Amino acid sequence: MAIFSISSHKRIQQGNIKEFERVFRNYYSSLCNFAYQFIRDMDSAEEIVQDLFYNYWKKRDKIQITTSLKAYLYQATKNKCLKHIEHNRVKDRYSKEMVIQRNDMEFEASVELETAELNHIIESTLNQLPERCKQIFMLSRFEGLKYQEIAEKLSISIKTVEANMGKALKLFRDKLKLYDQLAS
Repeated sequence: MAIFSISSHKRIQQGNIKEFERVFRNYYSSLCNFAYQFIRDMDSAEEIVQDLFYNYWKKRDKIQITTSLKAYLYQATKNKCLKHIEHNRVKDRYSKEMVIQRNDMEFEASVELETAELNHIIESTLNQLPERCKQIFMLSRFEGLKYQEIAEKLSISIKTVEANMGKALKLFRDKLKLYDQLAS
Protein backbone atom coordinates (compact mmCIF):
# COMPACT_ATOMS: atom_id res chain seq x y z
CA MET A 1 0.00 0.00 0.00
CA ALA A 2 1.42 3.33 -1.02
CA ILE A 3 1.80 6.07 1.55
CA PHE A 4 -0.38 9.07 0.94
CA SER A 5 0.53 12.18 2.78
CA ILE A 6 -0.96 15.55 3.41
CA SER A 7 0.46 16.55 0.01
CA SER A 8 -1.85 13.96 -1.62
CA HIS A 9 -4.76 15.67 0.07
CA LYS A 10 -3.49 19.07 -1.12
CA ARG A 11 -3.38 17.80 -4.73
CA ILE A 12 -6.90 16.38 -4.37
CA GLN A 13 -8.07 19.70 -2.91
CA GLN A 14 -6.73 21.38 -6.04
CA GLY A 15 -8.89 19.05 -8.16
CA ASN A 16 -6.26 16.47 -9.18
CA ILE A 17 -8.57 13.60 -10.21
CA LYS A 18 -5.61 11.25 -10.92
CA GLU A 19 -4.43 11.60 -7.31
CA PHE A 20 -7.98 11.01 -6.05
CA GLU A 21 -8.26 7.85 -8.19
CA ARG A 22 -4.93 6.58 -6.84
CA VAL A 23 -6.09 7.12 -3.26
CA PHE A 24 -9.44 5.48 -4.02
CA ARG A 25 -7.85 2.39 -5.62
CA ASN A 26 -5.34 2.11 -2.81
CA TYR A 27 -7.76 2.34 0.12
CA TYR A 28 -11.14 1.19 -1.16
CA SER A 29 -10.83 -2.55 -0.39
CA SER A 30 -9.18 -2.14 2.99
CA LEU A 31 -11.76 0.49 4.02
CA CYS A 32 -14.57 -1.85 2.94
CA ASN A 33 -13.09 -4.63 5.08
CA PHE A 34 -12.68 -2.19 7.96
CA ALA A 35 -16.32 -1.07 7.66
CA TYR A 36 -17.44 -4.71 7.46
CA GLN A 37 -15.95 -5.32 10.91
CA PHE A 38 -18.49 -2.84 12.32
CA ILE A 39 -21.64 -3.60 10.38
CA ARG A 40 -21.22 -7.21 9.20
CA ASP A 41 -22.79 -6.55 5.81
CA MET A 42 -20.44 -6.20 2.84
CA ASP A 43 -22.98 -4.45 0.60
CA SER A 44 -23.57 -1.79 3.25
CA ALA A 45 -19.85 -1.54 3.96
CA GLU A 46 -19.13 -0.88 0.27
CA GLU A 47 -21.94 1.66 0.13
CA ILE A 48 -20.51 3.48 3.16
CA VAL A 49 -17.02 3.63 1.65
CA GLN A 50 -18.33 4.74 -1.74
CA ASP A 51 -20.35 7.45 -0.03
CA LEU A 52 -17.26 8.48 1.94
CA PHE A 53 -15.20 8.90 -1.23
CA TYR A 54 -18.02 10.68 -3.02
CA ASN A 55 -18.35 13.20 -0.19
CA TYR A 56 -14.57 13.51 0.12
CA TRP A 57 -14.31 14.50 -3.55
CA LYS A 58 -17.37 16.72 -3.40
CA LYS A 59 -16.19 18.60 -0.28
CA ARG A 60 -12.45 18.29 -0.89
CA ASP A 61 -11.81 22.02 -0.78
CA LYS A 62 -13.48 22.36 2.66
CA ILE A 63 -11.93 19.31 4.35
CA GLN A 64 -8.97 20.05 6.61
CA ILE A 65 -6.74 17.08 7.37
CA THR A 66 -4.22 17.56 10.15
CA THR A 67 -3.02 13.96 10.60
CA SER A 68 -2.56 11.68 7.61
CA LEU A 69 -4.96 11.03 4.76
CA LYS A 70 -5.08 7.36 5.79
CA ALA A 71 -6.03 8.23 9.40
CA TYR A 72 -8.68 10.63 8.10
CA LEU A 73 -10.22 8.00 5.78
CA TYR A 74 -10.29 5.31 8.49
CA GLN A 75 -11.75 7.65 11.10
CA ALA A 76 -14.37 8.92 8.63
CA THR A 77 -15.27 5.32 7.73
CA LYS A 78 -15.62 4.42 11.40
CA ASN A 79 -17.85 7.46 12.01
CA LYS A 80 -20.06 6.59 9.03
CA CYS A 81 -20.37 3.00 10.27
CA LEU A 82 -21.40 4.13 13.74
CA LYS A 83 -23.96 6.48 12.20
CA HIS A 84 -25.25 3.62 10.05
CA ILE A 85 -25.59 1.35 13.10
CA GLU A 86 -27.45 4.02 15.07
CA HIS A 87 -29.73 4.72 12.11
CA ASN A 88 -30.60 1.02 11.91
CA ARG A 89 -31.32 0.92 15.65
CA VAL A 90 -33.72 3.84 15.27
CA LYS A 91 -35.40 2.12 12.31
CA ASP A 92 -35.75 -1.12 14.31
CA ARG A 93 -37.23 0.71 17.32
CA TYR A 94 -39.66 2.53 15.04
CA SER A 95 -40.67 -0.72 13.33
CA LYS A 96 -41.28 -2.41 16.68
CA GLU A 97 -43.31 0.56 17.91
CA MET A 98 -45.39 0.49 14.73
CA VAL A 99 -46.10 -3.24 15.20
CA ILE A 100 -47.14 -2.61 18.82
CA GLN A 101 -49.29 0.35 17.79
CA ARG A 102 -50.93 -1.65 14.98
CA ASN A 103 -51.62 -4.53 17.38
CA ASP A 104 -53.10 -2.08 19.90
CA MET A 105 -55.31 -0.57 17.20
CA GLU A 106 -56.45 -4.01 16.04
CA PHE A 107 -57.20 -4.98 19.65
CA GLU A 108 -59.13 -1.74 20.24
CA ALA A 109 -61.10 -2.28 17.02
CA SER A 110 -61.85 -5.84 18.10
CA VAL A 111 -62.98 -4.67 21.53
CA GLU A 112 -65.14 -1.95 19.97
CA LEU A 113 -66.74 -4.49 17.62
CA GLU A 114 -67.33 -6.95 20.45
CA THR A 115 -68.79 -4.17 22.63
CA ALA A 116 -71.09 -3.11 19.81
CA GLU A 117 -72.21 -6.72 19.30
CA LEU A 118 -72.85 -7.18 23.03
CA ASN A 119 -74.75 -3.88 23.22
CA HIS A 120 -76.88 -5.06 20.31
CA ILE A 121 -77.58 -8.37 22.08
CA ILE A 122 -78.49 -6.54 25.31
CA GLU A 123 -80.79 -4.11 23.48
CA SER A 124 -82.39 -6.90 21.48
CA THR A 125 -82.87 -9.07 24.60
CA LEU A 126 -84.36 -6.13 26.52
CA ASN A 127 -86.85 -5.59 23.70
CA GLN A 128 -87.90 -9.26 23.89
CA LEU A 129 -88.82 -8.98 27.58
CA PRO A 130 -92.39 -8.22 28.63
CA GLU A 131 -92.74 -4.55 29.65
CA ARG A 132 -92.96 -5.15 33.44
CA CYS A 133 -90.02 -7.58 33.34
CA LYS A 134 -87.96 -5.08 31.29
CA GLN A 135 -88.77 -2.28 33.74
CA ILE A 136 -87.73 -4.38 36.75
CA PHE A 137 -84.49 -5.49 35.08
CA MET A 138 -83.55 -1.90 34.15
CA LEU A 139 -84.27 -0.64 37.66
CA SER A 140 -82.08 -3.38 39.11
CA ARG A 141 -79.17 -3.43 36.66
CA PHE A 142 -79.07 0.10 35.23
CA GLU A 143 -80.22 2.13 38.24
CA GLY A 144 -78.78 -0.17 40.91
CA LEU A 145 -81.96 -0.51 42.98
CA LYS A 146 -82.33 -3.42 45.37
CA TYR A 147 -85.28 -5.81 45.00
CA GLN A 148 -87.04 -4.27 48.04
CA GLU A 149 -86.69 -0.75 46.53
CA ILE A 150 -88.05 -1.95 43.17
CA ALA A 151 -91.02 -3.63 44.90
CA GLU A 152 -91.84 -0.42 46.78
CA LYS A 153 -91.38 1.81 43.72
CA LEU A 154 -93.64 -0.35 41.53
CA SER A 155 -96.03 -1.34 44.35
CA ILE A 156 -95.47 -5.05 43.79
CA SER A 157 -94.24 -7.90 45.97
CA ILE A 158 -90.57 -8.84 46.28
CA LYS A 159 -91.53 -12.31 44.94
CA THR A 160 -92.81 -10.67 41.72
CA VAL A 161 -89.53 -8.75 41.41
CA GLU A 162 -87.53 -11.96 41.99
CA ALA A 163 -89.60 -13.94 39.46
CA ASN A 164 -89.26 -11.24 36.77
CA MET A 165 -85.52 -10.86 37.40
CA GLY A 166 -85.14 -14.65 37.15
CA LYS A 167 -86.99 -14.63 33.81
CA ALA A 168 -84.87 -11.72 32.49
CA LEU A 169 -81.57 -13.21 33.64
CA LYS A 170 -82.43 -16.60 32.10
CA LEU A 171 -83.14 -14.95 28.74
CA PHE A 172 -79.86 -12.98 28.95
CA ARG A 173 -77.89 -16.11 29.86
CA ASP A 174 -79.38 -17.98 26.90
CA LYS A 175 -78.62 -15.13 24.47
CA LEU A 176 -75.08 -14.64 25.77
CA LYS A 177 -74.40 -18.39 25.71
CA LEU A 178 -75.46 -18.40 22.06
CA TYR A 179 -73.18 -15.40 21.42
CA ASP A 180 -70.24 -17.19 23.09
CA GLN A 181 -70.82 -20.30 20.96
CA LEU A 182 -70.93 -18.22 17.77
CA ALA A 183 -67.83 -16.21 18.76
CA SER A 184 -65.75 -19.35 19.50
